[in-house]
Amino acid sequence: MDKNGIIAKSGARLFSPWTLRGVTLRNRIILSPMCQYSSIDGYANDWHLVHLGRYATGGAAVVLTEAAAVLPEGRISPDDLGIWSDKHIEKLARIFDFIEKQGALPGVQLAHAGRKASTSAPWKGDSPLGEEKGGWRPVWAPSAIPFAETYPTPRSLTDQGIQRVINAFVNAAQRALAAGSKILEIHAAHGYLLHEFLSPISNHREDEYGGIFNNRTRILREMVASVRNVWPEGYPLFVRISATDWIEGGWTIDDSVALAKQVKPLGVDLIDCSSGGIVPDVRIPAGAGYQVPFAEHIRKAANIPTGAVGLITAPHQADRIIHNRKADVVLLGRELLRDPHWPLRAARRLNEQPPIPLQYQRAY
Repeated sequence: MDKNGIIAKSGARLFSPWTLRGVTLRNRIILSPMCQYSSIDGYANDWHLVHLGRYATGGAAVVLTEAAAVLPEGRISPDDLGIWSDKHIEKLARIFDFIEKQGALPGVQLAHAGRKASTSAPWKGDSPLGEEKGGWRPVWAPSAIPFAETYPTPRSLTDQGIQRVINAFVNAAQRALAAGSKILEIHAAHGYLLHEFLSPISNHREDEYGGIFNNRTRILREMVASVRNVWPEGYPLFVRISATDWIEGGWTIDDSVALAKQVKPLGVDLIDCSSGGIVPDVRIPAGAGYQVPFAEHIRKAANIPTGAVGLITAPHQADRIIHNRKADVVLLGRELLRDPHWPLRAARRLNEQPPIPLQYQRAY
């Protein structure tokens, strides 16, 4: 066991198992949450069964859903997955049961879009939707500052509204548990509501939820504590953050380290390290593994497990990240969209024995 509480049966490499709380990941590969914009009224459907199920058969250790809205007004688009109603549980349970039967762990990312809510899916224009086109008003944020000129001005959440959001995350966590989720992730990145509270770019409040760092992180700390109270002790809790806003005067990597130190004792087991999203048109120096240094720095400085994301595409690249302790897991998005069996192919490239389903073994 290392200083971060990592238990690896065969060394800290891509295909070494990892026990975190009461669950064991069969390797260090996680499907990153990716919006599918394929739901009606928040319900999962056959698309989600096939989409998510193929990553379990493809060898990933954890299969996370796309951002699941905890309130209907917290959806990015009208087509988003939802978990604001008990009626959403049944469809998710079918999917999670399949994932688990393939040897993977099902997980849910809980989200609220904040001032970036009520937009159309990418192939429908990827722009704000008015009520006449199926959108909704108002949209909510910590402060009445629109995301961009073309976006509506949000309403600032009252203390009562903040508590309603926290309660919605707690209720959603209970629904995720009822559906069979074994891992939970709170989405506090990419310019959505919780990130909007964290960043001084979007949070101009003058109350206990704005201003100084401890006030801007208050909603997330309260949410983590409340969710952890209903989430089983044996199941991990992740938080996805934007490690930097990539803009002067915004959230920084030092802020991220300080936040990780705050939430770890509240029951957070892993920081999922992404970046950006608080404002549009920011120049981001994207390149292979460009966000891995964030995961490495937070892991070391805050003494907490981290997940690395961002243009991780090659087996040896991913293996080096784990082997060199730059992160504890890698979260793959677009690369898994292109190749759902990437973990099986990666295992063969790295001379490991992949978890090939019996039905597919004749192909290997």
